[in-house]
Amino acid sequence: MTTSESIFTLFSWLVVLLIIASSVAFVLKKRAAPSATIDNLVSRINAWWVMILVVFAFVFLGKNALILLFFIVSFAALREFLSLVYIRRGDHIALVACFYVILPLQYIFIFMDWYSMAMIFIPVYGFLFLPILSALCGDAAYFLERSTKIQWALMICVFCISHIPALLILDIKGFEGKNVLLMLFLILIVQSSDVLQYIWGKLLGKRKIAPSISPSKTAIGFVGGVLSASVLASFLHFITPFSAVQAFFIGLVICLMGFLGGLVMSAIKRDLRVKDWGDIISGHGGMLDRMDSLCFSAPIFFHIVRYFWC
Repeated sequence: MTTSESIFTLFSWLVVLLIIASSVAFVLKKRAAPSATIDNLVSRINAWWVMILVVFAFVFLGKNALILLFFIVSFAALREFLSLVYIRRGDHIALVACFYVILPLQYIFIFMDWYSMAMIFIPVYGFLFLPILSALCGDAAYFLERSTKIQWALMICVFCISHIPALLILDIKGFEGKNVLLMLFLILIVQSSDVLQYIWGKLLGKRKIAPSISPSKTAIGFVGGVLSASVLASFLHFITPFSAVQAFFIGLVICLMGFLGGLVMSAIKRDLRVKDWGDIISGHGGMLDRMDSLCFSAPIFFHIVRYFWC
């Protein structure tokens, strides 16, 4: 099966599943009493429709379009993060550098297939020079706290998210020209894990894992969602260079990282005293609310593939 045929098959199956899910949600909403759970389920399905249509549209436009898409995603996520943290006048130059120098350069390095610079630019040069820019403004109040939050925002929203399109630059023997399938595999498995954790949790979940951080995350939801998504990863091994067993365990790792990433990002939201990162997705929060799991799973998946298959 060619890359185009695999993409079209995957897209067709996803559309069929979403039509079924939307139909079930419509019937439940009409027949059942008003419920926050059903409303949340409808919002998740609507978010999946948007995500699938946008991602596949950019997939068919090619590699450069996908890099541009995740540049826009990183920009929106960075804006959400930094709009919620404490900022002073002395941070303005550092913020300009984040949005208009570091963010574009990170994606330019990926566009240029410059792996080494893409991997060290933000963790090394961004880490060192952003606090220098803030210090040169002469404002020492809450300096460590302010610098740390800006660095965290850059790492999560730009560096981690950029690992998704970075999959396109990997040179995998015997898998040439098919890297976009790896990107789709990552997104589908991690996002499916989120949905399946929610469903398992609502059906059987009782014991909460961290109620003060994320009340909706339950032990049953976590185990059921992660294992179910890992089984799905095994079924989708045909679009990857992995065997079915390898795909299962890779799915297990990235779903676990996705869960932990969601937990960490929820903890940050609780610390900032907000429910959602933003409102870009009607009824379902901001860009980071959709990307939080991928922020933690994407770098791990990228390096597993690079070190064992390249």
